[in-house]
Amino acid sequence: MDAALALPLLIALIGIALLFDFLNGLHDAANSIATIVSTRVLRPQYAVMWAAFFNFIAFLFFGLHVAETLGRGIIDPSIVSPLVIFAALMGAIIWNVVTWVFGIPSSSSHALIGGLVGAGLARTGFDAVVWSGLIKTASAIFLSPALGFFLALVLVLIVSWIFVRQTPFAVDRTFRVMQFISASLYSLGHGGNDAQKTMGIIAVLLYSQGYLGGEFYVPFWVVITCQAAMALGTLMGGWRIVHTMGSKITRLNPMQGFCAETGGALTLFGATWLGIPVSTTHTITGAIIGVGAARRVSAVRWGVASNIVWAWIITLPSAAAISALFYLVFNAISG
Repeated sequence: MDAALALPLLIALIGIALLFDFLNGLHDAANSIATIVSTRVLRPQYAVMWAAFFNFIAFLFFGLHVAETLGRGIIDPSIVSPLVIFAALMGAIIWNVVTWVFGIPSSSSHALIGGLVGAGLARTGFDAVVWSGLIKTASAIFLSPALGFFLALVLVLIVSWIFVRQTPFAVDRTFRVMQFISASLYSLGHGGNDAQKTMGIIAVLLYSQGYLGGEFYVPFWVVITCQAAMALGTLMGGWRIVHTMGSKITRLNPMQGFCAETGGALTLFGATWLGIPVSTTHTITGAIIGVGAARRVSAVRWGVASNIVWAWIITLPSAAAISALFYLVFNAISG
């Protein structure tokens, strides 16, 4: 497995990475469409098509800073091997499938990062980890939902003040239109941040095997293929998690849905510009809790929210453990 990568094996690993990207879109479809579906602005089948389109075109609006962080900023590229990538992907995929089956809105992003860390640790120990990048990414587990919460809360207060003299019917009608804009922005942010994580995985695999020469970069065919795989996954939808995100945490009206999506989108745009691979799931959950809390604290189902937070906390170590196990087992078999 540590020898030069044969072309069929390379293609197989890229296929597994694209499968993860597809499952990421499937798993995280709720992030883009939960609010617009729960407010009944769009039917689910139309909402996923809307989200998938903006997922796909996201590469036109963002640089590749997140892909570079995933490729070089989590584990040392010099220790990357086909088995490391395989184990990392399997750890992330298995954890995604488990949380999807149970309708838990965990983070595909942090599952992938946990998978990388677990495989790297299993291969060379703590020297494999790029601690500055990992600490920055782990910090975002708490900072991105907090920022989403704050921005959504502030937006609700601003919008409520602006429309204080409007009738509830007029406000509802206005924000049913505005939610198309906010959902588009959030889908752009989702496609811009999340698809780049798979781009980084494929690029570091190609780099480690000498297919990129001596310089790390993300080829355009990798960019377009990853965006397409994510969009296709979003198109398939993730209805279990849509239900949790859209109605179990708090009930939303179109104005609140607009504020949640816009607050979340602003958070994702900033993180993508800074090259921080944040969780779109964490971000929109924080924003939804923010708009619920703006109405009244009791409007938020804090029991559901606390269960989601626990899922966030265990995602990194769980995916890392699965990944490390895969690495050790297959390394023993191949060795």
